[in-house]
Amino acid sequence: NEVALRGGETIPYDVLFWTTSAAAPKWPKAAGLATDEQGFIAVNDCLQSESHPFVFAAGDVASVTNHPRPKAGVFAVRQGMPLARNLRLACAGRPLVPFHPQKKFLSLISTGDQYAVASKGPFALEGRWVWKWKNWIDVRWMRKYQEPPEMDAKPMGGGAAIESDSSNATKKPFMPCGGCGSKVGSTVLSRVLARLEPIQRDDVLVGLDAPDDAAIVETPPGKVAVHTVDSFRSFLNDPYIFGKIAAHHALSDIFAMGAEAQSALAVVVVPYGNEAAVEESLFQVLSGAVEVLNECGCALAGGHSSEGAELSFGLSVQGLADKADILRKGGAMAGDRLLLTKALGTGTLFAADMRREAKGKWIELAVESMLQSNRRAADILRQHGATACTDVTGFGLAGHLVEMLKASGVSAELELDAIPALEGAEETMQAGIQSSLHPDNLRLRRAITNHEKAAEREKYSILFDPQTSGGLLAAVPEIEADACLEALRRAGIGCATTIGTVVPSEAEVAEVVIR
Repeated sequence: NEVALRGGETIPYDVLFWTTSAAAPKWPKAAGLATDEQGFIAVNDCLQSESHPFVFAAGDVASVTNHPRPKAGVFAVRQGMPLARNLRLACAGRPLVPFHPQKKFLSLISTGDQYAVASKGPFALEGRWVWKWKNWIDVRWMRKYQEPPEMDAKPMGGGAAIESDSSNATKKPFMPCGGCGSKVGSTVLSRVLARLEPIQRDDVLVGLDAPDDAAIVETPPGKVAVHTVDSFRSFLNDPYIFGKIAAHHALSDIFAMGAEAQSALAVVVVPYGNEAAVEESLFQVLSGAVEVLNECGCALAGGHSSEGAELSFGLSVQGLADKADILRKGGAMAGDRLLLTKALGTGTLFAADMRREAKGKWIELAVESMLQSNRRAADILRQHGATACTDVTGFGLAGHLVEMLKASGVSAELELDAIPALEGAEETMQAGIQSSLHPDNLRLRRAITNHEKAAEREKYSILFDPQTSGGLLAAVPEIEADACLEALRRAGIGCATTIGTVVPSEAEVAEVVIR
């Protein structure tokens, strides 16, 4: 019933209220953010960090330098909308709006027995009626979380897609559906297909010319069907060019197997938008793909389209090959030369482009490389007796090489300096800019016997860079390697290079030595 002070004095009491103020966490100051004397993040009137303008803070963790206020929920609540508005304005590069907190605020404190005290500035009131007042405010506040209000038709800071209900003349926010409700409308799809001009093939019995529930293709006698599928989200703001690159990427698997492309099914997701925008996006990406498919005699036989948050596209391709002429990853023999037909670096370059740290020329040359078909290169490799072949894509050169070596039961020696890199790729690698898949690919370094020493060399990281529409990696008999390389270069494949040699495997697992 009493409090003992440090000096020995005691103070009797009937009721003890133990009150503490908010305490600042340690991490803001440790992170280098400007803080006040108590350790709270110091922000200006726009709730923006005084030391790091891209950081915003509100509520108890923050302290508005020009308007110091006690830590109370009323300030945190009222900073919510100004914070949301300023985040949108900052993203749009527009001037921010200052926040001016009120000087006095109402405090309602319950004493626990349906009795409460109210205070504001120098005034105070108490009683059971104050508790009822507080309880009404609290219940009303919590109901907002239990029964969310209707969404505004036009969110603050930007427009929204609005659909009109002519029956009651009201406007409702656009809420995109999932499942089959996300499909592109049949009218839009029909108009897009009418604008495309895919080639016709006699062995495609049912395709876009007579749409049905599924395409029907015929496999000629003596041929085998080769199937592949590839799809990814767009990394360009030009859907036409993206469609071309995605088509080259998907077809590459067919060519790497020594097959010709016969038919393809498209899977496309176009961004939400009004009907005209959806139609144009769909047409652009499909027209780019159809142009590439037509060039190699492949018929677009059907597909599926839907709407989503961002553009993505892919193709399921069927090819035809003579069984005896199929090229596989397995088959490389000791003494074969390893040939690569395209330079590496698309992963790091487009990672840099997303950060606005890539030169326009670098990206232009990377796109030019991705738009180069692997069809002619595959024909030349096959004509010169390639024993194994694969295309270099997501797993990087190291990953696809290891797959080939494992399938063939051999190892390899790589000439690191001979491996071609796209302009700018080595610079972005040295700057530490990597594709998001790079760390996963890096795990394959365990196959490189001297990886610790090799890792000291600047070009080493390029081995693990994931490629989009990359080149072909092939094992060619030594006696044919020079002639094959010359033929590739005459065909306009200027980056074609001998990058190593296949050697016998002295272990149960495939090994790579970097020279």
